[in-house]
Amino acid sequence: MIIVLFGQPASGKTTLAEKVQRELFIKENASYPIIDGDEIREIFKNKDYSREGRVKNLNRISDIATFLAHKYKVVIVSAVYPYNEARMYLESVYENVAWVFLNYYGERGREDFHVKDFELPIPKNNLLPINTSKDDIEFATQKICSFYWKISDLT
Repeated sequence: MIIVLFGQPASGKTTLAEKVQRELFIKENASYPIIDGDEIREIFKNKDYSREGRVKNLNRISDIATFLAHKYKVVIVSAVYPYNEARMYLESVYENVAWVFLNYYGERGREDFHVKDFELPIPKNNLLPINTSKDDIEFATQKICSFYWKISDLT
């Protein structure tokens, strides 16, 4: 399974990805990789923040996640994924994806980096929305892990 934590910058993606990874390690006694969108962008020197540049970076992340998902039971992705086109690409190359949409209200100091044309996700069974201005880290982590276990039981 690929668990994707996505949302605007400063919504808590990386923080929650690391917490979920630790929780799954404790409960399942297995270590699962995290793919961070910013790190992939650095590795490939992609400084193109246009829609095309973002989609290219996200498709690359999707391909790497798919490759790793064949080696590990779970891969955790932390990336903005602002476009339905990029989300659909991941689902076209790997069928077992759990989407966790993180949103928040208020200021966290990264609003200048927000994607202006961010497309809200289409509601479906493999999507869990979390408001990180309301849910604290521990509660959000438990929600994500419970969602993962529920979804993984269905596959």
